[in-house]
Amino acid sequence: MQFSLTSREELIDSLSTRHFDILVIGGGITGCGIALDAALRGMKVALVEKSDFASGTSSRSTKLIHGGLRYLKQLELKLVHDVGSERAIVYRNARHIVIPEKMLLPIVKNGSLGKGTTSMALRVYDFLAGVKKEELRRMLSKEETLREEPLLNPEKVTAGGLYYEYRTDDSRLVIELAKSAVSNGAICANYAGVTAPLYDDHDLICGAKVLDHISGQTFDIKATKVVNAAGPFVDLVRKTDQSLYGKRLQLTKGVHIVFPYEKLPLHNAAYFDVKDGRMIFAIPRNGITYVGTTDTVYNQDIDTPTPTQQDAQYLLDAVNEMFPTVQLKISDIISSWAGLRPLIYEDGKSPSELSRKDEIIISPSGLISIAGGKLTGYRLMAEKIAELVSKELLSTVRFKKTSTKEYQLSGGDFASDDDLRNFAQKISTDANYSYLTDAVRERWVYRYGRNVEQILKNADELKDAYKDVDQLALAAEIKYGYDNEMVTNELDFTIRRTGMIYFDKIRLDKSLLFINSYFSQLLTRTEEQNKKALKELTEAVDEVTDFK
Repeated sequence: MQFSLTSREELIDSLSTRHFDILVIGGGITGCGIALDAALRGMKVALVEKSDFASGTSSRSTKLIHGGLRYLKQLELKLVHDVGSERAIVYRNARHIVIPEKMLLPIVKNGSLGKGTTSMALRVYDFLAGVKKEELRRMLSKEETLREEPLLNPEKVTAGGLYYEYRTDDSRLVIELAKSAVSNGAICANYAGVTAPLYDDHDLICGAKVLDHISGQTFDIKATKVVNAAGPFVDLVRKTDQSLYGKRLQLTKGVHIVFPYEKLPLHNAAYFDVKDGRMIFAIPRNGITYVGTTDTVYNQDIDTPTPTQQDAQYLLDAVNEMFPTVQLKISDIISSWAGLRPLIYEDGKSPSELSRKDEIIISPSGLISIAGGKLTGYRLMAEKIAELVSKELLSTVRFKKTSTKEYQLSGGDFASDDDLRNFAQKISTDANYSYLTDAVRERWVYRYGRNVEQILKNADELKDAYKDVDQLALAAEIKYGYDNEMVTNELDFTIRRTGMIYFDKIRLDKSLLFINSYFSQLLTRTEEQNKKALKELTEAVDEVTDFK
Protein backbone atom coordinates (compact mmCIF):
# COMPACT_ATOMS: atom_id res chain seq x y z
CA MET A 1 0.00 0.00 0.00
CA GLN A 2 1.35 3.44 -0.94
CA PHE A 3 2.35 5.44 2.16
CA SER A 4 0.60 8.57 0.95
CA LEU A 5 -2.37 10.78 1.80
CA THR A 6 -3.86 9.70 -1.55
CA SER A 7 -4.15 6.15 -0.14
CA ARG A 8 -5.64 7.18 3.21
CA GLU A 9 -9.17 6.00 2.46
CA GLU A 10 -7.86 2.54 1.52
CA LEU A 11 -5.57 2.55 4.57
CA ILE A 12 -8.40 3.35 7.00
CA ASP A 13 -10.58 0.73 5.33
CA SER A 14 -7.88 -1.90 5.92
CA LEU A 15 -7.48 -0.88 9.56
CA SER A 16 -11.20 -1.14 10.19
CA THR A 17 -11.91 -4.40 8.33
CA ARG A 18 -8.90 -6.63 9.01
CA HIS A 19 -7.96 -8.47 12.19
CA PHE A 20 -4.39 -7.83 13.37
CA ASP A 21 -1.97 -9.80 15.50
CA ILE A 22 -0.75 -6.59 17.12
CA LEU A 23 -2.02 -3.02 17.38
CA VAL A 24 0.63 -0.48 18.37
CA ILE A 25 -0.56 2.78 19.92
CA GLY A 26 2.02 5.54 19.32
CA GLY A 27 4.01 6.54 16.25
CA GLY A 28 7.24 7.62 17.88
CA ILE A 29 10.61 5.85 17.76
CA THR A 30 9.51 2.97 20.01
CA GLY A 31 6.15 2.38 18.33
CA CYS A 32 7.56 2.47 14.80
CA GLY A 33 10.44 0.24 15.91
CA ILE A 34 7.94 -2.30 17.26
CA ALA A 35 5.90 -2.13 14.05
CA LEU A 36 8.97 -2.93 11.94
CA ASP A 37 10.22 -5.76 14.17
CA ALA A 38 6.78 -7.38 14.35
CA ALA A 39 6.20 -7.01 10.59
CA LEU A 40 9.55 -8.64 9.82
CA ARG A 41 8.47 -11.62 11.96
CA GLY A 42 5.38 -12.02 9.78
CA MET A 43 2.82 -10.52 12.16
CA LYS A 44 -0.18 -8.58 10.89
CA VAL A 45 0.62 -5.15 12.30
CA ALA A 46 -1.45 -1.99 12.76
CA LEU A 47 -0.06 1.26 14.19
CA VAL A 48 -1.94 4.47 14.97
CA GLU A 49 -0.60 7.85 16.06
CA LYS A 50 -2.93 10.63 17.22
CA SER A 51 -0.77 13.39 15.70
CA ASP A 52 2.02 13.06 13.16
CA PHE A 53 4.75 10.43 13.34
CA ALA A 54 7.49 11.59 15.76
CA SER A 55 5.39 14.58 16.80
CA GLY A 56 6.18 14.10 20.50
CA THR A 57 9.43 13.21 22.24
CA SER A 58 10.86 11.54 19.13
CA SER A 59 11.35 14.84 17.31
CA ARG A 60 12.51 16.81 20.35
CA SER A 61 15.63 15.02 21.58
CA THR A 62 19.26 16.18 21.53
CA LYS A 63 19.39 14.42 18.14
CA LEU A 64 22.25 12.14 19.15
CA ILE A 65 22.52 8.38 19.01
CA HIS A 66 24.81 8.44 22.01
CA GLY A 67 26.29 5.90 24.35
CA GLY A 68 25.22 7.45 27.62
CA LEU A 69 28.56 8.52 29.04
CA ARG A 70 26.88 10.27 31.96
CA TYR A 71 25.20 7.01 33.07
CA LEU A 72 28.64 5.82 34.18
CA LYS A 73 28.36 8.37 37.00
CA GLN A 74 25.17 6.58 38.11
CA LEU A 75 26.95 3.18 37.76
CA GLU A 76 24.36 1.98 35.22
CA LEU A 77 26.94 -0.18 33.49
CA LYS A 78 24.47 -2.44 31.66
CA LEU A 79 22.66 0.60 30.27
CA VAL A 80 25.98 2.03 29.00
CA HIS A 81 26.85 -1.32 27.42
CA ASP A 82 23.42 -1.74 25.81
CA VAL A 83 23.07 1.75 24.35
CA GLY A 84 26.74 1.83 23.35
CA SER A 85 26.35 -1.41 21.43
CA GLU A 86 23.05 -0.28 19.93
CA ARG A 87 24.66 2.93 18.73
CA ALA A 88 26.85 0.95 16.33
CA ILE A 89 23.86 -1.08 15.11
CA VAL A 90 21.69 1.98 14.43
CA TYR A 91 24.63 3.50 12.56
CA ARG A 92 24.92 0.47 10.27
CA ASN A 93 21.15 0.38 9.77
CA ALA A 94 20.85 4.01 8.70
CA ARG A 95 24.24 5.46 7.72
CA HIS A 96 22.63 8.33 5.78
CA ILE A 97 21.11 9.85 8.94
CA VAL A 98 23.48 8.63 11.66
CA ILE A 99 26.78 10.51 11.40
CA PRO A 100 29.92 10.07 13.60
CA GLU A 101 30.55 13.28 15.55
CA LYS A 102 33.79 14.08 17.40
CA MET A 103 32.89 15.31 20.89
CA LEU A 104 35.11 17.47 23.12
CA LEU A 105 34.79 17.00 26.86
CA PRO A 106 36.53 19.94 28.57
CA ILE A 107 37.73 19.27 32.11
CA VAL A 108 37.26 22.33 34.29
CA LYS A 109 38.24 23.53 37.77
CA ASN A 110 35.78 22.24 40.39
CA GLY A 111 33.98 20.24 37.70
CA SER A 112 32.28 16.88 38.20
CA LEU A 113 35.22 14.97 36.67
CA GLY A 114 38.99 15.36 36.97
CA LYS A 115 41.47 14.34 34.27
CA GLY A 116 42.24 10.96 35.83
CA THR A 117 38.57 10.18 36.47
CA THR A 118 37.63 11.30 32.96
CA SER A 119 40.34 9.20 31.37
CA MET A 120 39.18 6.13 33.29
CA ALA A 121 35.51 6.87 32.58
CA LEU A 122 36.14 7.24 28.85
CA ARG A 123 38.26 4.07 28.82
CA VAL A 124 35.44 2.13 30.54
CA TYR A 125 32.95 3.75 28.19
CA ASP A 126 34.98 2.66 25.13
CA PHE A 127 35.13 -0.90 26.50
CA LEU A 128 31.45 -1.20 27.47
CA ALA A 129 30.23 0.44 24.27
CA GLY A 130 32.52 -1.61 22.04
CA VAL A 131 33.91 1.53 20.38
CA LYS A 132 35.86 0.88 17.19
CA LYS A 133 39.60 1.54 17.17
CA GLU A 134 39.57 4.79 15.17
CA GLU A 135 37.03 6.30 17.58
CA LEU A 136 38.73 5.45 20.88
CA ARG A 137 39.04 8.27 23.41
CA ARG A 138 42.06 10.57 23.46
CA MET A 139 43.06 12.70 26.45
CA LEU A 140 44.30 16.27 25.91
CA SER A 141 46.41 18.74 27.86
CA LYS A 142 45.05 22.20 28.61
CA GLU A 143 46.90 23.64 25.60
CA GLU A 144 45.62 20.90 23.27
CA THR A 145 42.07 21.38 24.55
CA LEU A 146 42.18 25.12 23.86
CA ARG A 147 43.59 24.47 20.38
CA GLU A 148 40.67 22.12 19.71
CA GLU A 149 38.26 24.80 20.92
CA PRO A 150 39.65 28.34 21.26
CA LEU A 151 36.32 29.70 22.56
CA LEU A 152 36.62 27.76 25.83
CA ASN A 153 37.27 29.73 29.01
CA PRO A 154 41.06 29.46 29.61
CA GLU A 155 40.55 30.40 33.27
CA LYS A 156 38.37 27.33 33.85
CA VAL A 157 39.78 24.63 31.55
CA THR A 158 42.50 22.33 32.93
CA ALA A 159 42.48 19.52 30.33
CA GLY A 160 40.11 17.68 28.00
CA GLY A 161 39.06 14.47 26.37
CA LEU A 162 37.96 13.63 22.84
CA TYR A 163 35.52 10.83 22.14
CA TYR A 164 32.81 10.07 19.57
CA GLU A 165 29.04 10.31 19.56
CA TYR A 166 26.69 9.87 16.59
CA ARG A 167 24.56 12.76 15.37
CA THR A 168 21.15 12.00 13.87
CA ASP A 169 17.85 13.50 12.82
CA ASP A 170 15.49 11.84 15.28
CA SER A 171 12.24 12.42 13.37
CA ARG A 172 13.85 11.24 10.09
CA LEU A 173 14.88 8.05 11.87
CA VAL A 174 11.26 7.53 12.94
CA ILE A 175 9.83 8.09 9.47
CA GLU A 176 12.37 5.71 7.90
CA LEU A 177 11.30 3.10 10.47
CA ALA A 178 7.63 3.70 9.61
CA LYS A 179 8.32 3.45 5.86
CA SER A 180 10.29 0.24 6.41
CA ALA A 181 7.46 -1.24 8.51
CA VAL A 182 4.92 -0.35 5.81
CA SER A 183 7.09 -1.90 3.08
CA ASN A 184 7.02 -5.12 5.13
CA GLY A 185 3.23 -5.19 5.40
CA ALA A 186 2.41 -3.05 8.44
CA ILE A 187 -0.43 -0.54 8.19
CA CYS A 188 0.51 2.73 9.88
CA ALA A 189 -1.69 5.83 10.19
CA ASN A 190 -0.92 9.27 11.55
CA TYR A 191 -3.65 11.62 12.78
CA ALA A 192 -5.59 8.61 14.07
CA GLY A 193 -6.05 8.72 17.83
CA VAL A 194 -7.28 6.00 20.18
CA THR A 195 -10.39 7.15 22.06
CA ALA A 196 -11.17 3.95 24.00
CA PRO A 197 -10.03 0.35 24.34
CA LEU A 198 -12.16 -2.55 23.09
CA TYR A 199 -12.64 -5.69 25.21
CA ASP A 200 -13.83 -9.23 24.53
CA ASP A 201 -16.33 -11.26 26.62
CA HIS A 202 -13.55 -12.10 29.09
CA ASP A 203 -12.64 -8.42 29.68
CA LEU A 204 -9.40 -8.83 27.76
CA ILE A 205 -8.31 -6.01 25.49
CA CYS A 206 -8.90 -6.88 21.84
CA GLY A 207 -8.44 -3.59 20.00
CA ALA A 208 -9.33 0.08 20.15
CA LYS A 209 -11.82 2.66 19.00
CA VAL A 210 -10.02 5.23 16.85
CA LEU A 211 -10.85 8.73 15.61
CA ASP A 212 -9.48 9.71 12.20
CA HIS A 213 -8.64 13.38 12.76
CA ILE A 214 -8.57 14.06 9.01
CA SER A 215 -11.98 12.67 7.99
CA GLY A 216 -13.62 12.98 11.42
CA GLN A 217 -14.78 9.35 11.22
CA THR A 218 -14.56 6.87 14.10
CA PHE A 219 -13.74 3.21 13.50
CA ASP A 220 -12.67 0.10 15.39
CA ILE A 221 -9.39 -1.80 15.04
CA LYS A 222 -9.45 -5.43 16.18
CA ALA A 223 -6.22 -7.06 17.33
CA THR A 224 -5.13 -10.05 19.40
CA LYS A 225 -2.51 -8.00 21.28
CA VAL A 226 -2.45 -4.26 22.00
CA VAL A 227 0.80 -2.44 22.79
CA ASN A 228 0.86 0.99 24.38
CA ALA A 229 4.01 2.77 23.15
CA ALA A 230 2.64 6.28 23.52
CA GLY A 231 5.70 7.85 25.18
CA PRO A 232 4.61 10.68 27.51
CA PHE A 233 0.99 9.61 26.95
CA VAL A 234 1.54 6.03 28.20
CA ASP A 235 -0.21 6.68 31.52
CA LEU A 236 -3.17 8.36 29.79
CA VAL A 237 -3.67 5.21 27.69
CA ARG A 238 -3.34 3.08 30.84
CA LYS A 239 -5.98 5.29 32.46
CA THR A 240 -8.48 4.51 29.67
CA ASP A 241 -7.76 0.82 30.42
CA GLN A 242 -8.40 1.51 34.14
CA SER A 243 -4.95 0.11 34.94
CA LEU A 244 -3.09 3.22 36.09
CA TYR A 245 -1.68 1.92 39.35
CA GLY A 246 1.68 0.64 40.55
CA LYS A 247 4.50 2.04 38.42
CA ARG A 248 3.84 5.36 36.73
CA LEU A 249 5.63 7.98 34.70
CA GLN A 250 7.54 11.03 35.84
CA LEU A 251 7.78 13.39 32.90
CA THR A 252 10.79 15.68 32.73
CA LYS A 253 11.28 18.50 30.24
CA GLY A 254 14.37 18.98 28.10
CA VAL A 255 14.87 22.27 26.22
CA HIS A 256 17.27 23.12 23.38
CA ILE A 257 18.05 26.53 21.89
CA VAL A 258 19.50 27.30 18.45
CA PHE A 259 21.91 30.05 17.34
CA PRO A 260 23.30 31.08 13.96
CA TYR A 261 26.72 29.42 13.68
CA GLU A 262 28.49 32.78 13.54
CA LYS A 263 27.13 33.58 17.02
CA LEU A 264 28.59 30.36 18.49
CA PRO A 265 31.25 29.20 15.99
CA LEU A 266 32.48 26.04 17.72
CA HIS A 267 35.18 23.93 16.08
CA ASN A 268 33.77 20.75 17.65
CA ALA A 269 30.68 19.55 19.39
CA ALA A 270 31.21 19.89 23.15
CA TYR A 271 29.80 18.27 26.29
CA PHE A 272 30.51 20.37 29.36
CA ASP A 273 29.82 20.89 33.06
CA VAL A 274 27.22 23.27 34.46
CA LYS A 275 27.25 24.66 38.01
CA ASP A 276 24.33 22.52 39.20
CA GLY A 277 26.19 19.31 38.36
CA ARG A 278 24.45 18.60 35.06
CA MET A 279 26.19 18.49 31.69
CA ILE A 280 25.21 20.33 28.50
CA PHE A 281 25.77 19.65 24.80
CA ALA A 282 26.69 22.37 22.29
CA ILE A 283 26.57 21.00 18.74
CA PRO A 284 27.43 22.83 15.49
CA ARG A 285 25.37 21.59 12.53
CA ASN A 286 24.67 22.90 9.00
CA GLY A 287 25.09 26.62 9.67
CA ILE A 288 23.71 26.68 13.21
CA THR A 289 24.80 25.63 16.70
CA TYR A 290 22.29 24.22 19.15
CA VAL A 291 22.62 23.87 22.91
CA GLY A 292 20.81 21.62 25.41
CA THR A 293 19.39 20.27 27.47
CA THR A 294 17.54 21.14 30.66
CA ASP A 295 16.04 18.48 32.94
CA THR A 296 13.10 19.67 35.05
CA VAL A 297 9.98 17.97 36.42
CA TYR A 298 7.01 18.58 34.13
CA ASN A 299 3.35 18.37 35.24
CA GLN A 300 1.64 20.61 32.66
CA ASP A 301 -0.09 20.05 29.29
CA ILE A 302 1.64 17.09 27.62
CA ASP A 303 0.63 18.14 24.10
CA THR A 304 2.38 21.51 24.18
CA PRO A 305 5.62 21.58 26.21
CA THR A 306 7.35 24.88 25.47
CA PRO A 307 10.66 26.48 26.43
CA THR A 308 10.29 29.23 29.01
CA GLN A 309 12.47 32.30 29.44
CA GLN A 310 13.92 30.60 32.54
CA ASP A 311 14.86 27.53 30.48
CA ALA A 312 16.53 29.67 27.82
CA GLN A 313 18.39 31.76 30.39
CA TYR A 314 19.71 28.62 32.14
CA LEU A 315 21.25 27.43 28.86
CA LEU A 316 22.52 30.91 27.94
CA ASP A 317 24.24 31.24 31.32
CA ALA A 318 25.88 27.84 30.85
CA VAL A 319 27.17 28.70 27.36
CA ASN A 320 28.39 32.17 28.31
CA GLU A 321 30.31 30.81 31.29
CA MET A 322 32.02 28.07 29.27
CA PHE A 323 32.60 30.26 26.17
CA PRO A 324 32.87 33.75 27.71
CA THR A 325 33.76 35.73 24.60
CA VAL A 326 30.49 34.94 22.77
CA GLN A 327 28.20 36.77 25.25
CA LEU A 328 24.98 35.36 23.82
CA LYS A 329 21.60 36.95 24.55
CA ILE A 330 17.97 35.80 24.30
CA SER A 331 17.66 37.88 21.12
CA ASP A 332 20.39 35.75 19.48
CA ILE A 333 18.22 32.62 19.68
CA ILE A 334 16.68 31.80 16.29
CA SER A 335 14.80 28.64 17.27
CA SER A 336 14.14 26.25 20.15
CA TRP A 337 12.30 23.09 21.09
CA ALA A 338 11.11 21.32 24.23
CA GLY A 339 10.58 17.59 24.65
CA LEU A 340 9.31 15.35 27.43
CA ARG A 341 11.16 12.32 28.78
CA PRO A 342 8.73 9.55 29.82
CA LEU A 343 10.77 8.23 32.78
CA ILE A 344 9.69 5.81 35.49
CA TYR A 345 8.98 7.61 38.79
CA GLU A 346 11.27 6.80 41.71
CA ASP A 347 10.78 8.22 45.21
CA GLY A 348 13.34 10.78 46.34
CA LYS A 349 15.18 11.10 43.03
CA SER A 350 15.73 14.34 41.12
CA PRO A 351 14.93 14.42 37.36
CA SER A 352 18.58 13.90 36.39
CA GLU A 353 18.88 10.93 38.76
CA LEU A 354 15.89 9.01 37.35
CA SER A 355 16.91 5.91 35.44
CA ARG A 356 16.68 5.92 31.64
CA LYS A 357 16.00 2.16 31.64
CA ASP A 358 12.82 0.96 29.95
CA GLU A 359 10.04 -0.96 31.70
CA ILE A 360 7.25 -3.22 30.41
CA ILE A 361 3.96 -3.09 32.32
CA ILE A 362 1.19 -5.62 31.58
CA SER A 363 -2.30 -4.81 32.86
CA PRO A 364 -4.94 -7.39 33.93
CA SER A 365 -6.70 -6.76 30.60
CA GLY A 366 -3.57 -7.76 28.70
CA LEU A 367 -2.61 -4.22 27.61
CA ILE A 368 1.18 -4.19 27.16
CA SER A 369 2.74 -0.81 27.99
CA ILE A 370 6.37 0.13 27.49
CA ALA A 371 7.86 3.27 29.03
CA GLY A 372 11.20 4.84 29.85
CA GLY A 373 14.19 4.10 27.65
CA LYS A 374 16.22 6.23 25.26
CA LEU A 375 16.23 7.04 21.57
CA THR A 376 19.43 5.00 21.16
CA GLY A 377 17.88 1.89 22.70
CA TYR A 378 14.70 1.87 20.61
CA ARG A 379 15.63 -1.29 18.68
CA LEU A 380 16.20 -3.36 21.82
CA MET A 381 12.90 -2.09 23.28
CA ALA A 382 11.09 -3.03 20.08
CA GLU A 383 12.73 -6.45 20.05
CA LYS A 384 11.60 -7.14 23.64
CA ILE A 385 7.99 -6.31 22.82
CA ALA A 386 7.93 -8.25 19.54
CA GLU A 387 9.49 -11.27 21.27
CA LEU A 388 6.94 -11.06 24.09
CA VAL A 389 4.00 -10.85 21.69
CA SER A 390 5.42 -13.63 19.53
CA LYS A 391 5.64 -15.97 22.55
CA GLU A 392 2.15 -15.10 23.76
CA LEU A 393 0.69 -15.86 20.32
CA LEU A 394 2.67 -19.10 19.97
CA SER A 395 -0.37 -21.29 20.70
CA THR A 396 -2.18 -20.01 17.61
CA VAL A 397 0.56 -19.10 15.13
CA ARG A 398 4.34 -19.49 14.82
CA PHE A 399 6.21 -16.40 13.60
CA LYS A 400 9.60 -16.07 11.97
CA LYS A 401 12.63 -15.82 14.24
CA THR A 402 14.30 -12.71 12.93
CA SER A 403 16.44 -9.78 14.06
CA THR A 404 16.53 -6.15 13.06
CA LYS A 405 20.28 -6.02 13.82
CA GLU A 406 21.24 -6.24 10.17
CA TYR A 407 18.12 -4.67 8.66
CA GLN A 408 18.92 -1.49 6.75
CA LEU A 409 16.15 1.09 6.96
CA SER A 410 14.47 2.75 4.02
CA GLY A 411 17.09 4.75 2.10
CA GLY A 412 19.96 3.34 4.17
CA ASP A 413 21.14 0.39 2.10
CA PHE A 414 24.85 1.28 1.99
CA ALA A 415 27.53 -1.36 2.42
CA SER A 416 30.06 0.99 4.01
CA ASP A 417 30.95 4.62 4.72
CA ASP A 418 32.79 4.75 1.39
CA ASP A 419 29.69 3.47 -0.40
CA LEU A 420 27.65 6.32 1.09
CA ARG A 421 30.33 8.94 0.34
CA ASN A 422 30.67 7.75 -3.26
CA PHE A 423 26.91 7.85 -3.72
CA ALA A 424 26.74 11.40 -2.27
CA GLN A 425 29.56 12.49 -4.58
CA LYS A 426 27.84 10.97 -7.60
CA ILE A 427 24.49 12.62 -6.83
CA SER A 428 25.90 16.05 -5.95
CA THR A 429 27.99 16.28 -9.14
CA ASP A 430 25.65 14.57 -11.66
CA ALA A 431 25.52 16.91 -14.67
CA ASN A 432 21.94 15.83 -15.42
CA TYR A 433 20.84 17.81 -12.37
CA SER A 434 23.13 20.81 -12.73
CA TYR A 435 20.09 23.09 -12.45
CA LEU A 436 20.08 22.16 -8.72
CA THR A 437 22.96 23.24 -6.49
CA ASP A 438 25.49 20.64 -5.34
CA ALA A 439 24.70 21.58 -1.73
CA VAL A 440 20.97 20.85 -2.10
CA ARG A 441 21.62 17.45 -3.63
CA GLU A 442 24.15 16.53 -0.95
CA ARG A 443 21.74 17.66 1.77
CA TRP A 444 19.08 15.40 0.28
CA VAL A 445 21.43 12.39 0.30
CA TYR A 446 22.03 12.81 4.05
CA ARG A 447 18.30 13.19 4.64
CA TYR A 448 16.82 10.54 2.33
CA GLY A 449 19.70 8.24 1.38
CA ARG A 450 19.04 6.27 -1.79
CA ASN A 451 15.46 7.58 -1.87
CA VAL A 452 16.92 10.87 -3.13
CA GLU A 453 16.60 9.47 -6.65
CA GLN A 454 12.81 9.84 -6.45
CA ILE A 455 13.17 13.49 -5.40
CA LEU A 456 15.49 14.14 -8.34
CA LYS A 457 12.89 12.58 -10.61
CA ASN A 458 10.30 14.96 -9.13
CA ALA A 459 12.63 17.89 -9.81
CA ASP A 460 12.99 16.84 -13.44
CA GLU A 461 9.21 16.73 -13.85
CA LEU A 462 8.71 20.11 -12.15
CA LYS A 463 11.64 22.13 -13.50
CA ASP A 464 9.63 23.78 -16.29
CA ALA A 465 7.01 24.96 -13.80
CA TYR A 466 9.45 26.48 -11.27
CA LYS A 467 12.31 28.60 -12.57
CA ASP A 468 13.37 29.66 -9.07
CA VAL A 469 15.85 26.96 -7.97
CA ASP A 470 14.92 27.08 -4.29
CA GLN A 471 11.21 26.83 -5.06
CA LEU A 472 11.88 23.92 -7.41
CA ALA A 473 13.88 22.12 -4.69
CA LEU A 474 11.12 22.68 -2.12
CA ALA A 475 8.40 21.50 -4.51
CA ALA A 476 10.33 18.31 -5.39
CA GLU A 477 10.93 17.55 -1.72
CA ILE A 478 7.37 18.30 -0.60
CA LYS A 479 5.98 16.10 -3.36
CA TYR A 480 8.21 13.24 -2.27
CA GLY A 481 6.95 13.58 1.32
CA TYR A 482 3.33 13.73 0.15
CA ASP A 483 3.71 10.64 -2.09
CA ASN A 484 5.94 8.52 0.16
CA GLU A 485 5.97 9.75 3.78
CA MET A 486 2.32 10.46 4.67
CA VAL A 487 2.93 14.22 4.84
CA THR A 488 -0.47 15.84 5.38
CA ASN A 489 0.34 19.51 6.00
CA GLU A 490 3.03 22.18 6.20
CA LEU A 491 3.95 21.41 9.82
CA ASP A 492 4.67 17.75 9.04
CA PHE A 493 7.09 18.88 6.34
CA THR A 494 8.82 21.84 8.00
CA ILE A 495 9.13 20.39 11.52
CA ARG A 496 9.39 16.61 11.25
CA ARG A 497 10.36 15.58 7.70
CA THR A 498 13.03 18.25 7.18
CA GLY A 499 13.66 20.05 10.50
CA MET A 500 13.64 23.37 8.62
CA ILE A 501 12.03 25.13 11.56
CA TYR A 502 15.11 24.33 13.69
CA PHE A 503 18.04 24.04 11.29
CA ASP A 504 17.12 26.13 8.25
CA LYS A 505 14.88 28.81 9.68
CA ILE A 506 16.15 31.72 7.57
CA ARG A 507 15.24 29.78 4.42
CA LEU A 508 11.91 28.80 5.96
CA ASP A 509 11.07 32.42 6.81
CA LYS A 510 11.58 33.33 3.14
CA SER A 511 9.58 30.35 1.88
CA LEU A 512 6.43 30.34 4.03
CA LEU A 513 4.11 31.61 1.30
CA PHE A 514 5.52 29.28 -1.35
CA ILE A 515 5.29 26.20 0.89
CA ASN A 516 1.72 27.11 1.77
CA SER A 517 0.72 27.67 -1.86
CA TYR A 518 2.31 24.41 -3.04
CA PHE A 519 0.50 22.43 -0.34
CA SER A 520 -2.70 24.14 -1.40
CA GLN A 521 -2.17 22.82 -4.93
CA LEU A 522 -1.40 19.28 -3.76
CA LEU A 523 -4.33 19.12 -1.36
CA THR A 524 -6.83 21.15 -3.47
CA ARG A 525 -7.79 23.19 -0.41
CA THR A 526 -10.27 26.03 -0.27
CA GLU A 527 -9.02 29.58 0.21
CA GLU A 528 -10.28 29.51 3.80
CA GLN A 529 -8.48 26.21 4.50
CA ASN A 530 -5.31 27.60 2.98
CA LYS A 531 -5.42 30.74 5.13
CA LYS A 532 -5.91 28.59 8.24
CA ALA A 533 -2.91 26.41 7.29
CA LEU A 534 -0.73 29.49 6.68
CA LYS A 535 -1.76 30.90 10.05
CA GLU A 536 -0.82 27.63 11.79
CA LEU A 537 2.54 27.55 10.02
CA THR A 538 3.31 31.19 10.83
CA GLU A 539 2.35 30.69 14.48
CA ALA A 540 4.61 27.61 14.72
CA VAL A 541 7.52 29.61 13.30
CA ASP A 542 6.89 32.46 15.76
CA GLU A 543 6.54 30.12 18.75
CA VAL A 544 10.11 28.79 18.52
CA THR A 545 11.43 32.16 19.73
CA ASP A 546 8.48 33.14 21.95
CA PHE A 547 9.70 32.41 25.49
CA LYS A 548 6.98 32.83 28.09
